[in-house]
Amino acid sequence: MQKPMHQNVSRSAYGIATLVLLAVLFLAVNLFSNIVFRSAQVDLTQARLFTLSKGTENVLAKIDEPITLKFFYSESLATDFPQVRAYANRVRDLLEEIRDRSHGKIILEVIDPEPFSEQEDLAMSLGLKGARTTEGEVIYFGLVGTNMVDGIEAVPYFTDERQQYLEYDVTRLIQNLSRPKKPVLGIVTNIPMDTGAGGLVAAMRGQSQPFAIYQELQNRFEINFIEQKFVKVPENVDVLMIAHPKQLDQQTLYAIDQFVMRGGRVLAFVDPHSEVSLTAGPNGQPVQGYTEASDLPTLLKSWGVEYDPRRVIGDRDLAMRVQTNLDARRQTSDYVLWLGVPKTNFDHNDIVTATIDQINMGTVGFLKQEPGATTKFTPLFWSSKDAETYDIDYVKAGHTPDELLSGFKPTGERYVIAARVSGPLKSAFTAAPPPSAEDETKRSDAMEKPLDYMGQTKADANIIVVADSDLLDDRFWVQSSGYGNDRTLEPVADNAKFILSAIDNLMGSDDLISLRARERADRPFVVVDNLRREAERKFLAEQETLKAKITETEQHLAALQTNGAAEAQSGQAADPHEQEEVAKFRTELLQSRKALRDVQRNLRRDIDRLATEIRFVNVALMPILVAIIALVIAILRHRRRKARAIKGA
Repeated sequence: MQKPMHQNVSRSAYGIATLVLLAVLFLAVNLFSNIVFRSAQVDLTQARLFTLSKGTENVLAKIDEPITLKFFYSESLATDFPQVRAYANRVRDLLEEIRDRSHGKIILEVIDPEPFSEQEDLAMSLGLKGARTTEGEVIYFGLVGTNMVDGIEAVPYFTDERQQYLEYDVTRLIQNLSRPKKPVLGIVTNIPMDTGAGGLVAAMRGQSQPFAIYQELQNRFEINFIEQKFVKVPENVDVLMIAHPKQLDQQTLYAIDQFVMRGGRVLAFVDPHSEVSLTAGPNGQPVQGYTEASDLPTLLKSWGVEYDPRRVIGDRDLAMRVQTNLDARRQTSDYVLWLGVPKTNFDHNDIVTATIDQINMGTVGFLKQEPGATTKFTPLFWSSKDAETYDIDYVKAGHTPDELLSGFKPTGERYVIAARVSGPLKSAFTAAPPPSAEDETKRSDAMEKPLDYMGQTKADANIIVVADSDLLDDRFWVQSSGYGNDRTLEPVADNAKFILSAIDNLMGSDDLISLRARERADRPFVVVDNLRREAERKFLAEQETLKAKITETEQHLAALQTNGAAEAQSGQAADPHEQEEVAKFRTELLQSRKALRDVQRNLRRDIDRLATEIRFVNVALMPILVAIIALVIAILRHRRRKARAIKGA
């Protein structure tokens, strides 16, 4: 019996209406999810790469006024650079996550600075650095942040080397902008950083030449020089830099101790033999009142650091080349007391030393963890194992580089040159020390009084100690031309980069300091690499055997051919047995070479097959599974319809 036409028309219309309703529902669900679940995410990466750290969330919660972040990314020009595109997507995801978690305090602008556009001019005016392509185009990939009081901070270019520190760099930029003014760096030192080797006399004559590192510090921080005798660290000081001071009295040591107890951060440089202090001034003598050696025994012991001011490291592997002119053939020699510490000797898990390539220094001391210390002692950089230590009197005897090398006896131990000390601290004092008789005589009611005693830190301390002061000296890390304000400085080592990075890190809040390096987003395929290595092991052993056989066969063949040539020259008839041997070795050589090619082809074939299987799983397997599921559903629906039709008939 044939069905009426109107029933067929109704079924077709029903199907079309269903498809239209499904399309509308799909769009509605997408719009709803984009609005309601905008900030929802599921981070399934092993290292939680796309989840903000608690420290970043705390920094965002403390923002008082809006901060604008301008993300400059030449998206149209980066099409042919997949690594840049992948990293840019990660940066954008992080910035969007920060914006969403800031409750409106972060304003994000994404700008594509096309060539010869106003946006490109803006990027250049804000100090961003572009990467030039082989075609001559410039790709911008940086970040500029501004606050409500004309403060500006920038990441000139997101380099791949700092990919693990992306969250730290962005969070530090935000925290710097959330501060109303420059952070204050207090400096306690007996090194003439602000006047140079000439000291105050040269400064009064207008001939001072400040250290290059001092100029770098001035550009970034508000500097507060503190006299080397005080009863309290000024309250506005965020970080205290103690750079090779003279011997400090108990009142001053107590002031530093209580600064740390109250959460103050310290960057300390001590030195068993400071060559920068001994640098001759205009009159040919060191600055009056110079300090040859420095130590902070009371404080270092309480911080859990062991330091011997009478021992200096000598390192044959890290020795710098110095000019000696001892003979015409050899103008330079290795000087084991001056060290050029390479990137392999740095802790690349600590943000301060993560991107340091080399630090140059002279007559270096070393640090150890004090036995029984409760603090965490983390080495930042260290000597090689080809090192030994010298007594300071032996060093001051003035031995030549060759004399030091001739008697060199390495201990096989690595010596820590700089370390981070963190964790809870107890005071080095049991009570405030009584003032000296001199202080009592000078004291008046208007004078500052020592802080009330605090026996331990409320939160974890954060201190960086370096057993050298010569890394501050220009001659170890910078080449200079010109004079005074017209000087041109060209860094040859990362001394300034290390010092600025250490202070920047200590300037941060506990939330910022808590951030550590993360894994790179482009993680290797561990399973694939293991399979590749297994395939290589399988065939490389056979390949080496064949190569050895080929070499042996070629040697036999060469010997036989040499004998045959000699016999031919002497007029002797060719030996049929030798000819047979030559033919045999040639055949064997051809077979071995063919077998070697087969082995190499099999190795490549297995690796290519593995790559093909992975591509198939990534590209084709999922669509095939979806198609199979859809086909099964279609067959089941067809059977149900057929069953209903039979039942209706």
